[in-house]
Parts: sequence; structure tokens; C-alpha cells
Amino acid sequence: MTSPPARALIAEDETLLADALSAQLQRLWPGLEIAGIAANGMAAVEQALALQPDVLFLDIKMPGQSGLEAARELADEWPDTRPFPLLVFVTAYDEYAIRAFEQAAIDYVLKPANDARLALTVARLQARLKDMGDQGLEQVLAQLRGLAPAAIAPQERLRMIRAAVGNQVRLIPVDDVVYFEATDKYVNVVTADGEALIRTSLKELIPQLDPERFWQVHRGTVVQIAEVAAAQRDEAGKLSLKLRKRPETLAVSRLFAHLFRQM
Repeated sequence: MTSPPARALIAEDETLLADALSAQLQRLWPGLEIAGIAANGMAAVEQALALQPDVLFLDIKMPGQSGLEAARELADEWPDTRPFPLLVFVTAYDEYAIRAFEQAAIDYVLKPANDARLALTVARLQARLKDMGDQGLEQVLAQLRGLAPAAIAPQERLRMIRAAVGNQVRLIPVDDVVYFEATDKYVNVVTADGEALIRTSLKELIPQLDPERFWQVHRGTVVQIAEVAAAQRDEAGKLSLKLRKRPETLAVSRLFAHLFRQM
């Protein structure tokens, strides 16, 4: 009995490049089924969860959500009953990004894709699907953890946060913050006795925080580790954090669950 054809999802916001990559793949890998093309990172996550492809080609730079952010969200949402798709990142030439992909053992292609280089990627994917099956989720998580964000110039550690509360500007010492939580365009600064919004992104905020004190535990949450009372798992195996000075619990994504294995 022959196995069903491999299925791929392409995530690329430039239509011409997406169509060109699809045509190249169909020429170099006639047995591959292109299950869909997503125009941005959020659509890539939605379509991948619905279509459950064997291979996922992710453009690194897409509006709203990058390919790397989409891969991390997908790893967190992926069902345990289905092998995670093989990942290939598509990127414009960037020495840092390429070095990071190679160190994390994740395949990549430069765009516009070169036939010879893409053929090498196709051969690697075919071999892995034939000999090892789809990659396991733990392997994917380890690879994604190895992809550090682009180097950011050292910044002075943030000591005081200026947050708008009504018509006033509230000064919040960083020492008083229990956790930061990303919203659509803001970050919610949560202390023991209140909350306030700041107009910045979590991506911009994280480099200003002391990484030994403030840990990212979810794509949208950074917690001051001294404010964590316990890490606990529910019946489904989901990890959450109980806080010392707040009643709510914080979800921990699969990508960061390894931080609490010894707690």
C-alpha cells in the first residue's frame, strides 16, 4: 500500500514569491501537494492547525507576525496526537539569521529561491519523511529555543516605568511589577495592587529587563520570577504559575516549560 503524498503549506506575504515557490516545489517534488498558501503569520497558524501539513515553509518577515513567531505559536497550539510538520524558513540574505538556522539545525532557503538550493532542501525533507517520519514536538521546541532573537544593542536596565492612567502619568518601579502581559498595541503592567498600560511592545521591552529576574513564560507574558509561588500542571499536562501577590494564574507555553522542570 502506497503512502499518501506529502502535503506542504507555504506562508509568504508577497504573492509573486509565494506562487514562484509553489511552482518550483511542484517541479522539483512532483509528488508534493501544496495544501495552501497563507498571506501572513496569523493565517499560517490558523491554516496549519486546520490542514496539518507535513512540511511548512515560513517566510521570516511577514506583517503582523513573523515566521518565527508563527512557528512558536504553532508549537504551543499543536495537538499531541499529530506529528509536528518539518520546518523550512524562507529568508532574504541575513548572515545572523542563516547562522542561527544552521546552529539550530533548522533548514532554510534564501528568496527568491534558487533551484539548486531548493532541490537540496527537497532532498533533505524527503529523506527525513521517509526515514524518520515527521519531527517530534520536543525536537521542534529545542530547535526554536536555539533561534535567539536578532542581536540588540545593550540597553540600560529599566528601573522606572511611566504609564498613563487616565489623565495622569503613573511612575511604577520595575521592582514592583509582578508580570507584563502583551495586548494588541500595548503592554499591561501588573503590580500587586493594580494594572496600567504602556504603549510599547513586549519585544521592545524585554531587552530592557534583567533576564535573571524577568522570565518570558509565554509569547505574551513576562513574569518576575521572585513573584512565582509555584508551578503546577493540570490533568491535561498544561503548566501554569501560581503567584505570590496576585490571584490569577499565568499559563506557561510549551516553549518555556523547560524552565520549570526542576521547580
